[in-house]
Amino acid sequence: MSLLDQRCLNHALREAAVECPSCKRFFCRECSTEHQGRMICVGCVAALARSENKTARTKTVRWSAAALGGILLAWLVFYYLGLTLARIPSEFHGVVE
Repeated sequence: MSLLDQRCLNHALREAAVECPSCKRFFCRECSTEHQGRMICVGCVAALARSENKTARTKTVRWSAAALGGILLAWLVFYYLGLTLARIPSEFHGVVE
């Protein structure tokens, strides 16, 4: 069947103007929108926005964990370096008591 013979999924009395490339269903002009250069249904746009938001949150969590790990690693290095320097006897520095 062609687009001319189809009706909107949400509005049975309206002719379909768009076949959504994601879900392959037909929609009228009111139920579709342009997204990244293609006509797509509102439900698929919402699903894309949720997945993009989830991806952004995942990246934020990963960067935060990496930053926290880096700070912890730097603290451990300087802590053990300080312990090592504190154990050096004062005679090593040429200080006579």
